[in-house]
Amino acid sequence: MAVHMRHAGRYKEIAMAFARHGFGYVVEEIGLSMPLGWLSRETNGTRTTGERIRLVLEDLGPAFIKLGQLASTRADLLPDYIIRELVKLQDQVPPFSAETARGILEQELDMPLHSILSRFEDSPLAAASIGQVHLGRLHSGEDVAIKIQRPGVDRIIRRDLEILRNLTALAAKRWEWVERYQLPQMVEELGKSLIQELDYTHEARNNERIALQFAGSQSVYIPKIYWEHTASRILTMEFVEGITLRRSEELVQKGFDLKDIAQKLVDAMLQQIFIEGFFHADPHPGNLLVMKNGKLAFLDFGMVGHLNEDMKSPLASLIIALMRHNTDSMMRAIHRLGLIDPDIDVQKLRNDLNRLREEYADVPFSQISLGQALNDLFSTAQKHRIGLPSDIVMLGKSLLTMEGVIENLDPELSIIKLAEPFGRKLVKERFSTRRIRGKLLGGAAELAETLIELPAQVRHLASVISKGKLKLEVTVPELEMLLRRLDQISNRLSFSIVLLAFSIIMVGLIIGSSLAHRSTLLWDVPAIEIGFVVALLMVAFLLYSIFRSGRF
Repeated sequence: MAVHMRHAGRYKEIAMAFARHGFGYVVEEIGLSMPLGWLSRETNGTRTTGERIRLVLEDLGPAFIKLGQLASTRADLLPDYIIRELVKLQDQVPPFSAETARGILEQELDMPLHSILSRFEDSPLAAASIGQVHLGRLHSGEDVAIKIQRPGVDRIIRRDLEILRNLTALAAKRWEWVERYQLPQMVEELGKSLIQELDYTHEARNNERIALQFAGSQSVYIPKIYWEHTASRILTMEFVEGITLRRSEELVQKGFDLKDIAQKLVDAMLQQIFIEGFFHADPHPGNLLVMKNGKLAFLDFGMVGHLNEDMKSPLASLIIALMRHNTDSMMRAIHRLGLIDPDIDVQKLRNDLNRLREEYADVPFSQISLGQALNDLFSTAQKHRIGLPSDIVMLGKSLLTMEGVIENLDPELSIIKLAEPFGRKLVKERFSTRRIRGKLLGGAAELAETLIELPAQVRHLASVISKGKLKLEVTVPELEMLLRRLDQISNRLSFSIVLLAFSIIMVGLIIGSSLAHRSTLLWDVPAIEIGFVVALLMVAFLLYSIFRSGRF
């Protein structure tokens, strides 16, 4: 497959990055090096495969870094040694100039900077591949954090997404593992996520949705969004002062109780996951800080996860089954969560779950990692080709990230113990009178709607049949059965028609001869007698043929 000439320069950069980190053979295998000339086969024997993959992605910029970060959530698909490296991906790049930032701000909000802000800090608080954050102050006196998108990044990401789709399509033709690890699906998922991330209004809506979950909370704080100063490439939110969870020693020096902070974080995350079904999917220490009043503030809502009712309930059942070491319940929960291959070997799945259950059987609850346990379950499901929703798998990664934070705050805190009451609440709610009544009412409404639409559907079907447009799809066994049945029907129909014709002829001749008071001789021929004999022979032959075929 030839490289698109309009992206030839970028393809060359990608090929050189692969070769530079010891993956030149990959470039050659997919045919990328052919139009680009000779490539170095340089390798670095001191680095692992996972490290070299991470370095390639970091070299290639935002789209590839985001792909790696997305892949790091797929512990159900990728080996641990690669996941461990992908979670280290750094998205730090040099900042763009303050003049450029001011220009984008004025362009997006369509007004001069002095009309928007009374103060604008030229030095960014943080810089990443997609955007950077500046501190500012509104004329009303509130301090704000302003995220400004990097110039030209939209074009770069869309170009790289197109290239990624082409490369995965090429790789899928050559290596079976590309499809097995769902790389094409991962790239498509990345594309949707990145396009949304390029529009900061999506992040702002995520922020507000989670803020509603904690309205009036005494322990969690979500910054306010200033919509009048927010646009596709500009996000203006309340600036929150505090100490990030990375600086645990400073938190202790300031008199904060780390155990209390850990408890707040776990309760907040479990509330988002199990009750609300909409959660912050990247709770790393840099996105969490403790305010002066002791509240825990969440930042950066670019990555969120969704769990609908059909996912929350089996997830809760899965956690409870894992704690009770109940394989049958685990199987039922996985079946409800995933897309099951009809050819799955149920006994092998049961055996793998039994082995996993035994691994956790002697481990105290306080030492069980909920995120790791879920990821182990997801890996088992993937081994048996059970497709799981990406948000469920993202949840496993989010829990692992949170547990890493908790381990530094309170190593004795058992997240799985804290999760059990939430799980029980979900299971109890599933069988509550209110929920059952709602299901019944919903089912009744759906049935009523179906009955109302039935006449129109019947008319449409009749119209299709009358126009000869009805399509019938049958498999070979069904077709054989259908032909056999049609054969039987036609033979019986033929038999009935012959008997009917015989009866009509005989009755006609008999009635005619009776009315005419004449003998049964027709033109001096005994017609009735001969016709009876001939018809009788025909019937006998027909019956013999039908019975002999065995299809009567």
